[in-house]
Amino acid sequence: MRQSRKLDHIKYSLSLPDGPGVNGFADIDFVHNCLPNAGWDEVDISSSIAGISIGNPLVINAITGGAHDVTTVNGQIAEFARATKTAMAVGSQYAAFEDPAVLQSYKIVRKKNPDGVIFANLGAYATPEQAQLAVEMIDAQAIQIHLNVAQELIMIEGDRDFTGYLTNIGKIVDRVRVPVIVKEVGCGIAKEQAALLAEVGIQAIDVGGMGGTNFVAIEAARSQSEIVPEILGWGIPTVISAVEIMSVLPQNVDMIVSGGVRTSLDVIKSLALGGVAAGMATPIIRMLHEKSIEDAVCWFNHFLHEMKCYMLLSGATNIKDLTKLPIIITGYSREWLMARGIDTVQYGLRK
Repeated sequence: MRQSRKLDHIKYSLSLPDGPGVNGFADIDFVHNCLPNAGWDEVDISSSIAGISIGNPLVINAITGGAHDVTTVNGQIAEFARATKTAMAVGSQYAAFEDPAVLQSYKIVRKKNPDGVIFANLGAYATPEQAQLAVEMIDAQAIQIHLNVAQELIMIEGDRDFTGYLTNIGKIVDRVRVPVIVKEVGCGIAKEQAALLAEVGIQAIDVGGMGGTNFVAIEAARSQSEIVPEILGWGIPTVISAVEIMSVLPQNVDMIVSGGVRTSLDVIKSLALGGVAAGMATPIIRMLHEKSIEDAVCWFNHFLHEMKCYMLLSGATNIKDLTKLPIIITGYSREWLMARGIDTVQYGLRK
């Protein structure tokens, strides 16, 4: 059942549209800088997550876990990550604890990308011992602990008891020997839960907001079940979630912005909101599905080129510069954040 589900996740992520909820990036605008006082060669797009250096501020986020037939897909993603020097995460490794026969579908990632930055991945229900085994399985530099309550509730075979997740995450932090990244998978994280997660010692938080690949829609399609349209739009838009998180996040915890990141400008906006990186999955999977790895690498290099253009247009030469530049937050995002007591004017007055 679990293996079949992983194959379906790839199938429907490529066939279903994003949303219907919006990611909020349309509500963010930069103030053009006509005197950037910098040159192209000065622009540095390197970054770091929880002390782990990365060559560019992108993470190929998890979209599939272990199954015999996804071994090739995972290998392709790893080859792409190696060629572009991009960090990547594997999908949930819980399948390997249920069926050791699918171990190869994970191990191939490290085989194809021996020196790359790779994140392990498990749900918040996993034991601390399983978390450490997941790290060792692929020699990971960090582990993602994913939160997907909405997806589980729609999934016929999904979990129904989410008791003790926060306490368990704290135990995982104490047990594993690598940084712990907590990630939502499409419904976003509010400031209250972000503060609680920071208190238990996680080193990074991945927004995983609404507006991108919709795992609630994917699970509904898998089961051929009809659900009320409102639940498909449940969650916090990515931009709003990012601002909420940054309003409470301590300086020693990094933020990754994911959830409908589709363009190079989306990435730059994510970094300007305080992210050290942005996460993407479906666009890269689609490129690898429709094109060769060489074509996908060419596309990605152009993507990075566009990012550097936007940085110069705004007057930034590195990732930290972007967090100091004025950005304007308008529309629904501004209304939401004001209702939550978060001052959006401060973003427009940054220097």
